[in-house]
Amino acid sequence: MDDPYKILGVERTASADEIRKAYRTLAKRWHPDTNPDKPEAEARFKAVSAAYALLSDPDQRARFDRGEIDASGAERAPPPPPGAGGGWRDWADAPGGARYRSSAGGFGDYFDESDLEDFLSRAFGGAAGGRGGAPRGPRRGADVRASLQVSFLDAARGASREVTLPDGRAVRLSIPKGAETGTVLRLAGQGMPGTGEGAPAGDLLAVLEVQPHRFFRREGNDIVVDLPVTLKEAVLGARVEVPTVDGPVTLTVPPRSGEGTRLRLRGRGVNGGHQYVVLKPILPTEPEPELEEFLKRWASRDARDPRAGMLAP
Repeated sequence: MDDPYKILGVERTASADEIRKAYRTLAKRWHPDTNPDKPEAEARFKAVSAAYALLSDPDQRARFDRGEIDASGAERAPPPPPGAGGGWRDWADAPGGARYRSSAGGFGDYFDESDLEDFLSRAFGGAAGGRGGAPRGPRRGADVRASLQVSFLDAARGASREVTLPDGRAVRLSIPKGAETGTVLRLAGQGMPGTGEGAPAGDLLAVLEVQPHRFFRREGNDIVVDLPVTLKEAVLGARVEVPTVDGPVTLTVPPRSGEGTRLRLRGRGVNGGHQYVVLKPILPTEPEPELEEFLKRWASRDARDPRAGMLAP
């Protein structure tokens, strides 16, 4: 994985707010749902999510800055001689809507005593000694990063989801009410096992990807929905049912409500926000002789030109 600061396009001195803002901008730009014709978008989105998962955690960011862990969250080891193998497997899908990444420590064309010691330490829980018989200290396991897709309503309402890890373990994640894309959930001790006796396991870091909804969209803590209304409802006013994230409610449409009229449902957003209903009057699709005949005879008292100013040079 490349330098997470470079992936997000921020300086190493960037504040948490600057990192969050950069992530949101890039996540929106590269989200696969908005780039169906760009195969590289998913890879970019995954890289951005992984970088944000690391830098949004103050402890992990500090350890990375000190050189204690690499960009993947794994403990740093002395650099191998030229020609040594190793690397990272690509993200893989797993049950529960999550995608995972984990280390794949191959030896490539180079193999020496230290590699064998490390292999035995991983295999037998640290029983093998280091060079000259000196025991290696326990090493914390690497964190596992997961990109977890959740529905818009689950993120808005809060939910509990069971996710299956690559090793077959099932863990339950609590999605907080009002979660948004980029929210990082941490499960301590659910990452890769540690190396050596008593070494703690790493953590599971789940970066949420909130899926778009057919009707709702989010603006900060506010929820916005476009509501079709008939011409009669828009002109005369009406009481209509409106969907919200918590179920339908009744809303009063004022008389003479034009296209784009924005009505507020107080407290129906997330985390104290509101829901805004944007009215979309719909004209009849079938012939309406009575309406057409009335409009031919009708003269509005409002003599303003609705297109005034548009044709001025």
